[in-house]
Amino acid sequence: MLIVTTNDAPGYRVVKTLGLARGITVRSRNLVSDAIGGLQSMLGGRVGAYVKLAEASRAEALEHLIEQASGMGANAVIGMRYEANEIMEGVTEVLAYGTAVVVEEA
Repeated sequence: MLIVTTNDAPGYRVVKTLGLARGITVRSRNLVSDAIGGLQSMLGGRVGAYVKLAEASRAEALEHLIEQASGMGANAVIGMRYEANEIMEGVTEVLAYGTAVVVEEA
């Protein structure tokens, strides 16, 4: 599956637009990551515990996006984006979305 953040894919031609595809996950922090993250934030710099959680959330949302786009018959997603919203304290929704399309090499 070709995934691009641009509205076109150089070297490919869109032959069919299938519509919006999305993948969503909702994640919460846990006691261990909060404790480690709290210590790391007091020291300053990169907060690895939260980076790991953010990366896992994005990867899961992207996996769901690919599943939905594939189910629609797409072989590519153009204009892919991520969005994240805090639903409540410590609980975040991560959305991956884009336009599911069928492309062929130009």
